[in-house]
Amino acid sequence: RSLKLQFLYFIGLQNTSKKVIMTTQVIVVGGGLAGLSACHTILERGANVLLLEKLAFCGGNSTKATSGINGALTRTQQRLNIGDSVDAFLKDTTDSAIKGAPPKLAAAKQAEMEGKDSLDPAVNPYLDVNKRLVYDSAPAIEWLIESFGLDLSLVGRLGGHSFPRTHRGKQKFPGMTITYALLEKLEEILSKHPDRVKIMTKTRATELITDASGEVIGVKYEKDGKTGQAMGPVVLTTGGFGADFSKDSILAKLAPEYMDLPTTNGVHCTGDGIKMAQAVGGDTVDLEMVQIHPTALVHPDEPDAKVKFLAAEALRGAGGIFLDKDGNRFVDELQKRDFVTGAMWSHDKGPYRLVLNGQASKSIEWHCLHYEGRGLMKKYVGAESLAKDMGVSVDKIRETFDDFNKAAETGKDRFGRKFFVNLPLVTDDTFYVGIVTPVLHYTLGGLKINADAEVLKTDGSVLKGVFAGGEVAGGVHGKNRLGGSSLLDCVVFGRVSGASAATHLMSKLSKGGAVAGAGKPVNLIVDPATRSVTISFDGAAPVAAPAAVEANSGSIPRDTQYDFEGTKEEKPAAGGAVKEYTLEDVAQHTKDTDCWVVVNGRVLDVTNFLGEHPGGKEAIMLYAGKDATEEFNMMHSESYIDKYAPQTVIGKLKGSAKL
Repeated sequence: RSLKLQFLYFIGLQNTSKKVIMTTQVIVVGGGLAGLSACHTILERGANVLLLEKLAFCGGNSTKATSGINGALTRTQQRLNIGDSVDAFLKDTTDSAIKGAPPKLAAAKQAEMEGKDSLDPAVNPYLDVNKRLVYDSAPAIEWLIESFGLDLSLVGRLGGHSFPRTHRGKQKFPGMTITYALLEKLEEILSKHPDRVKIMTKTRATELITDASGEVIGVKYEKDGKTGQAMGPVVLTTGGFGADFSKDSILAKLAPEYMDLPTTNGVHCTGDGIKMAQAVGGDTVDLEMVQIHPTALVHPDEPDAKVKFLAAEALRGAGGIFLDKDGNRFVDELQKRDFVTGAMWSHDKGPYRLVLNGQASKSIEWHCLHYEGRGLMKKYVGAESLAKDMGVSVDKIRETFDDFNKAAETGKDRFGRKFFVNLPLVTDDTFYVGIVTPVLHYTLGGLKINADAEVLKTDGSVLKGVFAGGEVAGGVHGKNRLGGSSLLDCVVFGRVSGASAATHLMSKLSKGGAVAGAGKPVNLIVDPATRSVTISFDGAAPVAAPAAVEANSGSIPRDTQYDFEGTKEEKPAAGGAVKEYTLEDVAQHTKDTDCWVVVNGRVLDVTNFLGEHPGGKEAIMLYAGKDATEEFNMMHSESYIDKYAPQTVIGKLKGSAKL
């Protein structure tokens, strides 16, 4: 049953430029997984939400995460008889936090910190946020499964973890699956309760608004060449700065040695949230700490591409090994990321190959097939063809395999590897192999926050009215992030920041803060069945936004804020017939100024869409002038075209029944 409590507050109005500003909302800046997690949590807590996203699509870097999301003591782990514990996960996280270092110093730093107690606050300044990340990990996993119907039934082990705890589903990349599940549910809530949710894309937040006391009370933004402002507490989930290579960027100032590296980051990662908070007194931590991931996949046709696709760390967790140019191993493949990258640089015998045998590739088959389809991994039948491509003898590869098998049998690996799966390695097997290189992947530094995701000022006090979650916040992972903890950070601190912002808003309401509804009854409804609290003014009936809307509830209307260039509907040819094209016709359009692709029998002119594609234009240009159906279906639901880019459909492939 619902418990209804009625209060009479004399609540003030804020009048700016003779306009009444509604402040019964929380503003979330950034539409990746952290922002979406914040939005849902804000709704669950009874507040309204305005989401500002500067790109044409929500999703951010979260959609690119390929290995999974960490959680300790989850039901999935228990079903699989994995003996993990919260204490073990915390120890792995805190050890990584204090032992991290720039890659060239990683081995020395790890040796220096050996024996130090990472659970001692005097040794580990990140302990409070480390604990929040770990302690909330299992509830985060269960929230995703129960509220959004997600499949997180597979669990793998990544580098630096003492147990398998990285959760993913059976198909597709987990980052994309998780992020779009939350986005689609938010759009569904928007369609049913437009008074509770608003999403504005192509909207760049530019400045935080403060009152006379310095409290953040809103945000200024730019959209369509015009400026605007929105009032309310602000949650910053804008990501890091790993794609800003400009001369005055944070990267150029504090980590210039990485400016020439390729990146996995989307163009939106320019440190916007950090800069806005700094401008109003927000403090930062470890901005110079940048995580260099050891395994970006090198496309043979574009070896020098600035933006590269990540080889999931789960590939190594499944049993993948490194081979240098001479066919030798040179590092424990499951060491921390900074350590592995440092070993690659110091060993200096590239190109380096990541090699998975038949058993390993079968256990992570979807990833391997996707990488192969993109031309980023190559399938070999037998080690002879691999040896030929490498310019070494097959006997050398056999020798390396035999040494690895022996290390697994004895538990004594000269590089210190402790965990072995999917063996033995034999030369008469099938292999998936990719050339890999270190890549700028994640910015560890960011806004300084406490365990409640409140942004702190330089004097250590709270900067009221602004909260942060995801990569924009620094210190959560200390000086090295464990694989699988990025998505976890987004969900945990997205939820924490959303909850804290909603609490802040409700506190302002109860104290007579600046909100709409002066001198009128305020109705609060607490509904245990939906785990939600809702609020209304002037006796109006509150409309609840359930924590969990039914899964698979049908089509989700496309938010009208998605305002792309071009027509919204396919235009039939003269006479009303849908235009038909052959593959030869499509093959004439292969440039970024004139790009067509085929998806499920439909011909798409994606020229004007390239710059708005969440995965970057490079992901589409691989299939320019071709049929991209197989790769598209591995990543997306077919409905995505109609929902997010209907204007790209110009006809159908000749002979296809598809429209």
